[in-house]
Parts: sequence; C-alpha cells; structure tokens
Amino acid sequence: MNALDLIRAPNLAVPHGFTTRTGGVSGAPYESLNLGLSSGDNEAPVTENRRRVLAAFGVDKTGVCAFSQVHGARVLIGRPSWFEEEADAAVTDIKGLVLVVSTADCLPVLFYDPVTGAVGAAHCGWRGTVEGIAGKTLVKMATLYGTDPADVQVAFGPSILAANYQVGAEVVAAFLGAGFPEHVATPDGTGRFLLDVAAANRWLLLKDGVQPANVWESGLCTYGDPARFYSHRRDDGRTGRHWAIIQKQRRFDYEQ
Repeated sequence: MNALDLIRAPNLAVPHGFTTRTGGVSGAPYESLNLGLSSGDNEAPVTENRRRVLAAFGVDKTGVCAFSQVHGARVLIGRPSWFEEEADAAVTDIKGLVLVVSTADCLPVLFYDPVTGAVGAAHCGWRGTVEGIAGKTLVKMATLYGTDPADVQVAFGPSILAANYQVGAEVVAAFLGAGFPEHVATPDGTGRFLLDVAAANRWLLLKDGVQPANVWESGLCTYGDPARFYSHRRDDGRTGRHWAIIQKQRRFDYEQ
C-alpha cells in the first residue's frame, strides 16, 4: 500500500495537509488518491480514498465539514456536515473538526489563527477570487472568533500556476473591475493572458491585513506535474480531485 503524500506548510501549527494523487485505490485515469465523485470515478474507491485521508486525521466523515463547491463566495460556519450545503469556504473553532475543500487546479487556501485557535479553508477559483472569498473567510473569522488578520497564518496549496493558466480578456476585465491590480495577469502575446490566481489572493489578503511573512505558498503546479497532481485543465475534466484539509486543535495537541 502506498503511503499518503501529504504536503504540509511550515507555518500552520495544527493538523493539515494538501493531498496529492498518491496513496489511494482508484484506477486509471484517476489513479490513485482521487477524492472526488464529480468526474466519473466509481464510488467504492473514492469512499476508500476518503476514509484513508480522514483516518490520518483521526476522524471519520462524522467529524468533517465538507460542502458542495459552486465557485462562489459563501463562507460556512463549520459544523459536522457531509456535502449537505453549497459554499466555497468554511471556518470553525470546534476542536477536532476537519474542514475540507476540493481542488483540481483551483487554489486551496488554509487559515490558522494561533491566538484564538480558529481555522479556515477556502476554495479559490478565479470566480471566487474575484468575489473576494479569501477576504470573506478572514472577515468571518474576525466576526465570529475575534481573529486579528495580522495574526493569521495562511498557506496556499498546489494549483495551476500562471505559466499554464491562459485566460481571455473577459476574465482579466472581471479582476480589474473588482479592483485587483494589473500585475495579476500578463499578456501572453497571442491576445490572451496568463492569470496568477495565487498573486491575486496574496494581494487581497495583504490588503485585508495579513502580514507578508505569514503567507506560505507551495509553488507547486497541478498542471505541470501529472505524476503528482490532478489537473482539470490538462486532463480535459476527466481527472481526480485533491483535498486541502485543516483541523482545529490546540498547538500542543499537534506537537505531542
């Protein structure tokens, strides 16, 4: 049995991880740790893959907040729920609760407040980024738990990087219309643009008070590494899904 290949951020002192495609039981073209049911894989291997990942965090699905993502900007107050609601982010201060977001090119963003212990997870596709989903996650943490954005540690997981993310002028216009700076998209010489979703979210979070030193980026491209990652764009939609996971616990619980 292949071990899970979980990518962890050095600045998040709570249980968390970004999955890769290693460590599961799905067959081609979803091999092996496909965690999504939306692109044609069979239910049985996906169920086993999910069980394996959750077991690494000491929970089953009753200890998870998972939701159906719709490329919007709704932030849930996290509670145990299994794909019962539509949203693209969640926050919680319930000890032991696992937050999950699913990606296959979009940017997964995890949040940890070391002062209050609250955590958050956001699915930041380009549409959600334009709507400010990352900033709204911060606001929800501040409103509910008293989080100061200057304290928050943030991790950007693997996603499609700008060099492989070509978009049309209408997408760039949406970003500029929402107040994002021009540097989030670069002309590629063909009349189209290369969009840097990570740069857009970094700009948004820094504007909202997150400290630059508190943002960690994996720098890993889902499109560019087929051996390790699924990519919706590269594989024309017939591919698996990764999870970005974070669990609310006290710092000492994680380190013991």
